[in-house]
Amino acid sequence: MRKTLLIVLLILVAVLAVPVMAQVDTTAPDLSAISDDEVNSVAKQLYCPVCENIPLDVCETAACQDWRYEIRLQLADGLSEQAIIDDFVDRFGERVVGTPQDPTLRNLSLITPWVIALLVAAGGLLAIFSWRRRPDVVVEEDDQTQCSELHDILERDLAG
Repeated sequence: MRKTLLIVLLILVAVLAVPVMAQVDTTAPDLSAISDDEVNSVAKQLYCPVCENIPLDVCETAACQDWRYEIRLQLADGLSEQAIIDDFVDRFGERVVGTPQDPTLRNLSLITPWVIALLVAAGGLLAIFSWRRRPDVVVEEDDQTQCSELHDILERDLAG
């Protein structure tokens, strides 16, 4: 009898222990360990998906405050800055980063303005040098006499 009671007790303890072990840990991560500077260093690299051209670290909308809190949670969970940025890009698209994530598009978007500026500068220099090389205009006597004739006609018309 004693042996049966012991077996029943062990089975009862085992049955009650399984649900306790299956519960998810709901303790919140320690957010006090994550400073505002750490959050802002990630948020500075992102732009607000709702507002246009406003970095996430200075945007004061409620959505941006929620996203900064989400960054804080992700940092507390141990995610790296790049992993957080990749998560935001996956959810909101490439508009949340200042430059495209694709290396080819990033290089193209960073190099193209410089190439255009160099081409404009080269074109400007060519124009300046071509203007300086023009020969001086020499007024011939025929042109001078024609000018004086036109001047005389104009004077007569003005005189009445």
